[in-house]
Amino acid sequence: MKLDHRDIAILRILSSEGRISKVELAERVGLSPTPCWERLRKLEKAGLIEGYRAEIALRKLGQHATIFVAAELADHTAARFRAFEDAVKRYDEVVACWALGGGFDYLLQIITRDIDSYQRLIDEMLDARIGLARYFTYVVTKPVKGPSAPPFEILLGLE
Repeated sequence: MKLDHRDIAILRILSSEGRISKVELAERVGLSPTPCWERLRKLEKAGLIEGYRAEIALRKLGQHATIFVAAELADHTAARFRAFEDAVKRYDEVVACWALGGGFDYLLQIITRDIDSYQRLIDEMLDARIGLARYFTYVVTKPVKGPSAPPFEILLGLE
């Protein structure tokens, strides 16, 4: 799908302001509401917009720990990778997981109440024999930069 500057503007605005009204979005990208709505529906139908989410201020909910785990599997077979991926999807505390190329097999983002809860989760994963051979724990001490809009112009070669 070929994107023009207005499509890119729509994507950029929505990636940081998912609750913006359609009228405000149209004004900000220089379109009337109906053509803007048509573009938005086209972007959704093409699968460029996968969903709309709220960013939750976890610190206001109470104590929590965010931990990144670099994981290495014992066996490097397609079946083992699938089994591990299926298993981590069942743990609510694993809020994100990426397969990696390079030194480790996966990077997991885990959010738990505290470090003790994290250790219980890891022990449970080890006891479940999901293929985890080694893991390295990285505790987040403070957020520096959170999720933001991707660099659309760079990704599309428009800089």
